[in-house]
Amino acid sequence: MKDQHLKRVLELTFATLLISTSGSLGRYIDMPAPVTIWFRSGLAMLILLAYCKYKKIKLKIESKKDLGAFVLSALFMASHWITYFIALRLSSVAIGMLALFTYPIMTTFLEPLFSKTKFDYMHLLLGAMVILGIYILSPELDFQSDSVKGIMFGLLSAFCYALRILILKQYVTTYHGSSLMFFQLLIITIVLAPALFFLETTNITTQFPYIIILALVSTAIGHTLFVQSLKHFKVSTASIIGSTQPIFGIIIAFLFLNEIPNWNTFFGGMLILSTVVIESLRSRKTA
Repeated sequence: MKDQHLKRVLELTFATLLISTSGSLGRYIDMPAPVTIWFRSGLAMLILLAYCKYKKIKLKIESKKDLGAFVLSALFMASHWITYFIALRLSSVAIGMLALFTYPIMTTFLEPLFSKTKFDYMHLLLGAMVILGIYILSPELDFQSDSVKGIMFGLLSAFCYALRILILKQYVTTYHGSSLMFFQLLIITIVLAPALFFLETTNITTQFPYIIILALVSTAIGHTLFVQSLKHFKVSTASIIGSTQPIFGIIIAFLFLNEIPNWNTFFGGMLILSTVVIESLRSRKTA
């Protein structure tokens, strides 16, 4: 039981690492956010379609109610990705990701509204620790600069992401994680298709390699593993464990974009990581 729980925590951490590559890629790719998301979703959808066919994973929506939930969650997912990429462009990888990672706090308050899960008051303390860590990590802001706009878009992205995973949480026991992600990507691809006719797409020839990495590593593999992990953790638990994503993202940005972190980054990162350790130990006792 303990070994199985450790394996699940490691799988969730690995999924978080893969998803965190989207920060640097989103800031680096030189295309409008809706266009980037369309290519990201379309390519990842094809990858997952091939995987599901190979693994004989059923791709069937059981009811109209399920379809409605999938459409709604996909719209929240598309909104999350677009606002997140805008936040990255306006500010930096660190600011964009840290603003996004207020979503664990949002899920702790929203989760009891979506399920019979009893509100865990310990998550208030852990959430406060995450907020303090984010506060320490964040640089001083000029409220006349784009950084504030980046934070606002990041907070909106966080809200959309929290709603999306709370909706999908209700279906992880009846649908495979790969099929859930496939349906999401299919809907996003259809909804964002008009963007190709109104926004600039000429840069796709030079940006395509990075789009492929974004689609395969961050989306098809990372997000599918994360959705699959919801079978074994409460959303709030998965969210807090996933709070290591800004740490991974800042390290990747340092290595590939030369965005150099300061001492606040290390101190804030240690505080966020401590919440991951605490929540992992707590969830292990109840697993």
